[in-house]
Amino acid sequence: METRANYVLIGVFTLAVIAGVFGFIYWFQNIGGTGERLFYRIVFDGSVSGLRTGATVLFNGIRVGEVTGLRLDPSKPKQVVATLSVDKSVTVRDDTGIGLEFQGLTGIASVSLIGGNPSAKVVAGAGQGETPPLLVAPPGATQDVTQAAREVMRKLDDFISQNQTAFHAALENIQKFTESLSRNSENIDKTLANIEQFTGALSRNSENVDKTLANIEKFSGALGRNSDRIDNIAKGLEGLTGGADGKGGDINEAARSIKTLADNLDKRTAELTVYIGRLAKTGTRTLSTIDKAAKNFDENPSRLIWGGAPPDEKRKEQLPTPARR
Repeated sequence: METRANYVLIGVFTLAVIAGVFGFIYWFQNIGGTGERLFYRIVFDGSVSGLRTGATVLFNGIRVGEVTGLRLDPSKPKQVVATLSVDKSVTVRDDTGIGLEFQGLTGIASVSLIGGNPSAKVVAGAGQGETPPLLVAPPGATQDVTQAAREVMRKLDDFISQNQTAFHAALENIQKFTESLSRNSENIDKTLANIEQFTGALSRNSENVDKTLANIEKFSGALGRNSDRIDNIAKGLEGLTGGADGKGGDINEAARSIKTLADNLDKRTAELTVYIGRLAKTGTRTLSTIDKAAKNFDENPSRLIWGGAPPDEKRKEQLPTPARR
């Protein structure tokens, strides 16, 4: 059976594809961000490495166009002329900042336009087929990533050179510290073991720790509930020791008087102690004498009465001794 081609369906599909292409082009040119454009030329004095045709043009960080051309100035080989296609709604002034921005460390650059004074003169862009106005970028605008990295390294090298003595001292201190650690490694091990034992004891006595924390919490709660009473007690003590009522001076004076009285009492007590000691010594000697006299009286009472030897002894002494036969 012969297969017939549906030419009508094929034709309709082809026309739909063509219409879709034209619709996409219209959207891309108007709604998709590439509507009517104005053109500008920017002169960069130096290398613009990383900048290429199709690169993004940013105005205050917002994409407003792209780079449509790059060329060298034949009369000044150091200069690069970039042609920009910018959205018609963007107002470029003669003091608008111009520079290059790099996307991270990839080296891909974009042209950056920044602000401008509202009172500055507006630079009118050129339409398609017209000669674009010329804007000059400042000298620092052409600094690329490599130059920036070299500048950073130079500053870092200067910083290290200026602080070489301090870095050397810091390295020596680090070396001494590591040597001290190596010498005291056993003590460190013991310390860690003690810490481990301490944490183990805490874990084993977690219930007691919880109870202690609960008691502390109760104590702090009691303090909070009785804060008014504590304030009243503090105010009372403050008034007692010298508050606004003037009684603190009287209390201090009384305390000084009591101290003086105590000092005098100590002195009088010391003098009385010495006097009593002397009196005790005298009394002891007197009692000793009386004791001796009592003993003598007990042994020989006649001696105390007659004052000498007894009468019998005197008579015996007066009698003649008989002669021996």
